Amino acid sequence: MGDIWQQAIDSAQQLRHDLHRHPELGWQEVRTADLIRRELSALNIPWQSCAELGTLGRLNPEGKGQHIALRADMDALPILEQNEHAWRSEHEGFMHACGHDGHTATLLATASWLKSVESQLPGPVTLLFQPAEEGGHGAKKMIEDGALEGIDMIFGWHNWPVIPFGKLVCPDGIVMCGNGTFQINLQGRGGHASQPELCRDPVLAASAVTQALQQIVSRHVAPQHPAVVSVTSIEAPSAPTVIPDSALIGGSIRVPDRVTRERVNQLITQISQQTAAAYGVEAEVRHFPRYDATINHASQAALVRQQWQLDHGEGGLDKLLPVPVMASEDFSYYLEQIPGAFALIGADDGPGHQAVCHSPLYDFNDRLIPLVTRLYARLVGAPLAE
Repeated sequence: MGDIWQQAIDSAQQLRHDLHRHPELGWQEVRTADLIRRELSALNIPWQSCAELGTLGRLNPEGKGQHIALRADMDALPILEQNEHAWRSEHEGFMHACGHDGHTATLLATASWLKSVESQLPGPVTLLFQPAEEGGHGAKKMIEDGALEGIDMIFGWHNWPVIPFGKLVCPDGIVMCGNGTFQINLQGRGGHASQPELCRDPVLAASAVTQALQQIVSRHVAPQHPAVVSVTSIEAPSAPTVIPDSALIGGSIRVPDRVTRERVNQLITQISQQTAAAYGVEAEVRHFPRYDATINHASQAALVRQQWQLDHGEGGLDKLLPVPVMASEDFSYYLEQIPGAFALIGADDGPGHQAVCHSPLYDFNDRLIPLVTRLYARLVGAPLAE
């Protein structure tokens, strides 16, 4: 059995490098989906498409125990890779900068191992390969297409480079915050830079609005309550001697719940409009909700921690990372529907695996593949290789 295990891990690492060389953005994962389906077919694991590019692999469908789903995301990001390793992205301007190539490869390693011990599984297992996690609401589409039908609980994970290698974070309750974006269109009156008194300057108003928005978290949200408001862009194209007619501000929020989301969005609108008015400028504010907070169910989170500690002991839990993490995940959709848990697992084992997610220098740590495959096997009650 040890040979089968090692073959599964070695194959998964090769697949991970192949996926990294061929990144595909959300709802464009055609090659990735084809690779996954070919691998499942080669393992004699029945599969069905879900939400077009998603795939559901089925194991032990007649099992009498609880039906457990294990999830991996598949999509890459529009980032120009700056690494020089042999598996560097071959698609200029796109890369797996968040490790979804590693998540997919790990679930394929799990598929291989679980198939070899399928007769010993206590219940049905669904392997859920999901497209479009990076803002594309892939989980929502998978659920709408029946991905969770008959499933009792679900588990997922994300590699996390800011945690020491092999340390796990899986709290009861919120693990990752919800998010949203906003746009503020400032309409003034442009003119000659030598005559600002005849203009209503949207650039000056944009500067004041940006400063004022920073007071939402510092003055309107209790310090014990997690929230982030970040202005990420100001666009006011013009010439050196021209004051433009308009400016556009863009930004992002991170919130722990819908009540906080509503309050923060109200304040963004109110502060933007009133601040702009002081400069004689009109502000139109638009809000775009993305994902709600990823909230673990206590029993399933405890199970993840317990199973991890069987291999890694008490020291396998990271107790320093502040939670909730202010990043967001569409795994939240699954946890709104059925019990489950989502874990963050440390990838930092030194240079090469310290770049944060979404960095052009990021690369998934392949040493995580056997660790998480073993965790997934434990969670579904599968026997383990010696």
